[in-house]
Amino acid sequence: MKHKVLELYSGIGGMHCAWKDSGLQGEIIAAVDINTVANSVYKKNFPEINLIARNIQSITVKEINKMDVNVILMSPPCQPFTRNGKYLDAEDKRADSFLYILSILQELYTIEYILLENVKGFECSKVRNLFIDKLVECNFKYQEFLLCPSKVGIPNSRLRYYCLARRSFWDFPTTVEIKYELSGEVKEPFPLREIIDSNELESFILQDKFLKWGKVLDICNKESRRSCCFTKAYSHYIDGTGSVFTEASLDKVKECYEEANRYPPGSAEFIENLRSLKLRLFTPKEVLAIMAFPNDYEFPDNITNKQCYRLLGNSVNVKVISELLKILFS
Repeated sequence: MKHKVLELYSGIGGMHCAWKDSGLQGEIIAAVDINTVANSVYKKNFPEINLIARNIQSITVKEINKMDVNVILMSPPCQPFTRNGKYLDAEDKRADSFLYILSILQELYTIEYILLENVKGFECSKVRNLFIDKLVECNFKYQEFLLCPSKVGIPNSRLRYYCLARRSFWDFPTTVEIKYELSGEVKEPFPLREIIDSNELESFILQDKFLKWGKVLDICNKESRRSCCFTKAYSHYIDGTGSVFTEASLDKVKECYEEANRYPPGSAEFIENLRSLKLRLFTPKEVLAIMAFPNDYEFPDNITNKQCYRLLGNSVNVKVISELLKILFS
């Protein structure tokens, strides 16, 4: 069966990449997103796709039914369910477009499959409860997951909520509890040396204003099989926004920090010791690889590194979505 896919909140096309990676038969009929910068990146990589630059609430039932799509892939705004978003949940205006989709789902008679991604925290929200109630009302069976890319062989921590839903005339058992692993063998994450850029990357070296916060840095090297979640604030803030990289061994890192810690944190002597590690940011290309985007994926030349990080922080891990799609259509 050749499926027809509607990609909502399409961003830079992570769901599109996952669909292609899954090997499933079908095509993306249309993608919808209001973010003009994200749309320019999407268009560069998928110029043939009908990209609709409109607010989702302006897309009518008639328009969607006319597309004759049977699959919806979506990653609605996560801010209503995050600390920075003040946990406003259903009261947050940024949840309105998703609530609109729920309000018309009963009328989208061609839709048979849904995959939704969001942040950890969504699973205990009012919006999640409304979503599940609507799925049951519309005769869908569903499965929920909280998964990290490390479970599918990716060296990254990015815990996210996922829901797979399928019309109940297909054999797809609803699970009562959230799953934390996929069935089958758990692959060991690959070492970061497989994706590290070998070019001179002086422009990504950490400035002193970041080194003074050296005690909170999460440091990886080529042999690391892990990295922290990269957020949209990466390169703007340093604490909790993603890992940094060094060519030095982890023994050298430990030795350097032992010397640096003889001095007050943030002092000139403290910073001088950390400079020897040549700590740097992961490049956008490296973050793309960590998030399992294909090798030929590109950002347009006019997109700044800061914009790249923001877009990546709002995107999805392609490999996790790909594996979930295989389950949804198994």
